[in-house]
Amino acid sequence: MTDARHEAGRHPALDYHEYPKPGKLEIRATKPLANGRDLSLAYSPGVAEACLEIKADPATAARYTARGNLVAVVTNGTAVLGLGNIGALASKPVMEGKAVLFKKFANIDCFDIELDQPDPEKLAEIVCAMEPSFGAINLEDIKAPDCFIVEKICRERMNIPVFHDDQHGTAIVVGAAATNALRIAGKKFDEIKIVSTGGGAAGIACLNMLLKLGVKRENVWLCDIHGLVYEGREVDMNPQKAAYAQATDLRTLDQVAEGADMFLGLSGPGVLTKEMVAKMSDRPIIFALANPTPEILPDQVREVAPEAIIATGRSDFPNQVNNVLCFPFIFRGALDVGATTINDEMQLACIEGIAALARATTSAEAAAAYRGEKLTFGADYLIPKPFDPRLIGVVASAVAKAAMETGVATRPIEDLSAYKRKLDGSVFKSALLMRPVFEAAATATRRILFTEGEDERVLRAANAMMEETTDRPILIGRPEVIERRCERAGLPLKLSELEIVNPENDPRYRDYWETYHHLMARRGVTPDLARAIMRTNTTAIGAVAVHRGDADSMICGTFGQYLWHLNYISQVLAHDGLHPVGALSLMILEDGPLFIADTHVHHEPTPAEITETVMGAARHVRRFGLTPKIALCSHSQFGNLDTDSARRMRAALEMLDAAEPDFIYEGEMHLDAALDPAIRGRLLPDSRLQGTANVLVFANTDAASGVRNILKAKAGGLEVGPLLMGMGNKAHIVTPSITARGLLNMSAIAGTPVAHYS
Repeated sequence: MTDARHEAGRHPALDYHEYPKPGKLEIRATKPLANGRDLSLAYSPGVAEACLEIKADPATAARYTARGNLVAVVTNGTAVLGLGNIGALASKPVMEGKAVLFKKFANIDCFDIELDQPDPEKLAEIVCAMEPSFGAINLEDIKAPDCFIVEKICRERMNIPVFHDDQHGTAIVVGAAATNALRIAGKKFDEIKIVSTGGGAAGIACLNMLLKLGVKRENVWLCDIHGLVYEGREVDMNPQKAAYAQATDLRTLDQVAEGADMFLGLSGPGVLTKEMVAKMSDRPIIFALANPTPEILPDQVREVAPEAIIATGRSDFPNQVNNVLCFPFIFRGALDVGATTINDEMQLACIEGIAALARATTSAEAAAAYRGEKLTFGADYLIPKPFDPRLIGVVASAVAKAAMETGVATRPIEDLSAYKRKLDGSVFKSALLMRPVFEAAATATRRILFTEGEDERVLRAANAMMEETTDRPILIGRPEVIERRCERAGLPLKLSELEIVNPENDPRYRDYWETYHHLMARRGVTPDLARAIMRTNTTAIGAVAVHRGDADSMICGTFGQYLWHLNYISQVLAHDGLHPVGALSLMILEDGPLFIADTHVHHEPTPAEITETVMGAARHVRRFGLTPKIALCSHSQFGNLDTDSARRMRAALEMLDAAEPDFIYEGEMHLDAALDPAIRGRLLPDSRLQGTANVLVFANTDAASGVRNILKAKAGGLEVGPLLMGMGNKAHIVTPSITARGLLNMSAIAGTPVAHYS
C-alpha cells in the first residue's frame, strides 16, 4: 500500500495485527500430547471411543468435544461496520476481532468463518451445513435485507442458537439504555413517541425490541434516506420497513420530530439538527448511534436541550452503545444450558440484567479501567462499561434462567446460584478460592478497621462489605474527605451509616493517647509525642482501637512500607502470647493456588522462626479448604550444601520433626524440586512430600518477596494477602499494590473468628 498512512510511517494498527505473529488468534491444545500414550488417546485408536459415544447419543458431543463452548462468527463481508461491502476476505480482521472479544469477555472459543457467497439463500445453506461443528452461530456484517433471510432460514433449520449480532445485540443494548433513560426522564415505554432514522437490520431490530418493551406501534416514526416510511411508499421498501409505515401526509424527519420523546439514529452523520432537537419534548432522549460520526454530536444537542439524555456509538462520549455488553454473555448463558435457540425471553432477560447492573454500585475493576470517568448511575451512565467484570455473572445467569423457564435448555442447571458464583470466579480469580473464608466470616459479625479510610480502594471495599457481608467497616479519616471521595466515586456510602475515627476531632482522642502513652511510656514516648502520634499516625490509632476493643481487627498498608506499619502494630498488640510470626501471601495462578512465606517480617529468620512460619502457614492454608503441602526452600538440596540458609532450614526441619505436626512438609530443596514431583523423585525417592507443594517457605525475605513479585508480574498471579501470622487475626498489613477486591478479601480473612482456624 502506498497511501498517506504509509508515507507518514507505518500505522500502529497494522503493527498490532502483524506482530509478533500475524492475526489475532491461534489454536492451542487443551490435552497433553507428549508421548505415545497421549497420541493413542487423542487420535487412533482411543478417539474411536468418543466417536461411538456421540453416535449413540449426540448430546454427548458437549462432553467429549469442544462443540459446547464453540461459536462460529460467520459473514460474507457485505456490510462491515463503517466500511460497507468490502468482501469476505477483507472482513477477516473484523471477525478475528469478534472472536477475541468472545474469548476475553466470556471465555468462549470461536472460529471466524468468512464466506464468499453474496446469495442469502445459498449463504444460509452453507451455515446450516456447519451445525455439527458448533454450539452456536453468530451472524455478522451481512447487509439488509439479506441478513433477515439468512437468519430466518438458519433459525428454522438449525437446532442451535443463531444470533445476528448487528440486529439483536444492538437492540438489546439499546433496550437496556432506553430502560434506564426513561427511568431518569420519568417516562414510560407505552407513553413515548419515537422517531428513528435508518431502516437497516440494526434499526429495525431496535424498533422491534422497543415494541417488546412496551412502545406502541403507532408511536414509532421511521425515516430513512428517502424520508418518512409511510403507507403507500414504493421507493426502497421491504417488508421489515413496511411494518412501520404510517398513514400520514408528513414526509420528513423535521416534520415528525415535533414532540418526540426519543430519537433513535442508526443512519449517518448530521442527520439530526439542533432545530429538530428543539422541537422534541422536554428532556429528550437522543440515541445517535452512527459510527464513526453520530447523527448529531452531544455538544450540539445540549446547546438547545441541556437536560437531554444522550447515547452514541463512540467510546469518547458517555453511554457508548456497544454490543460487547451483550453478545459474549448471552452466548455464554445459552451454551451453558445447551439452548436450542435464543428467544425473546432470553433477550429481555439480558436487557434487564444489563440495565440493573448500571443502577448498582460501580465495580472497583470498572472504575480502575475507566479512571477519570464518573461511573454513577444517571444521565451520563445509563449502561455498564464493557470491562465491568460483573456482566458475565449477572447477564449469563439471567439468560440461562430464561432459557430454562421457556423450555429451550437441553442441559438445565440445577443450582443457578452456584452457576453464577462459577461465572464470577472466571473473572474474579479469587472468588472460588475465597468462598470458604467468606462462609466462615459470615458466622459472626466483626468490626474491621481500615486505617487508610480516605483511600478510594478502601471506600469501595467498605461499600462491598456492607452490601455482601455481615461485617462492619470502621474507617480512620476525615469525614468531609470521605464524603467527597464517596461522591466522586459514585458510592452510596453515607456518613450516618459509617463508623468513622476522625484523627482531627474524635471524642476518644484523650483515651487513645493516654492508652498509647501507658503502653509506650518506658520506651521513650512522652505525653506530647503520644498526643502527636494519635493525631497523625493512623496505623498507631488503629492498633490502639483494636487494643481497646473498639474494633476486632485492623487492615493497613495501602501506602507506606510494611515494616513501618509492623512496628506500630507490634508496639501496641504484640502481647499476651501474640507476636509477628511471618507474612503469608496466597498467589492465585492459572494452575492453582500457591502460598509464599515469609515475604516481609523476618529478613533472615532463625530456625525457630522458620518453624513458626511453617506451622502458621499450615493453619492458614486450611482456612481456604486446602491441605497444606509445605516445601522448605533453599539454595541447598537435601543436604548437598553447607551454607547458612541450608543450616537454618535443616535445623527447622529437625524442630518440625520433633513437634510431629499433622501436615506434610519436606526440605531443604530447590524450587523446581518443590513444584515438580518427577525431579524430586530422582533426587529423593522416599520423600515424604507427594505431588506438588502448595506452600513455599524461604530462608529469607529477599527470596520469598522476589518469587511473589515474579509470579505477580510475569505469571499473572493474583495475590491475596499478605496475611500477618501470629497476631491472632487482630491486624493485617497489605501492600500498596492491593486492589479494592483484594481489600475485600482481606476483610473476610480479618472477619473470620480465630476459633475457625486456630
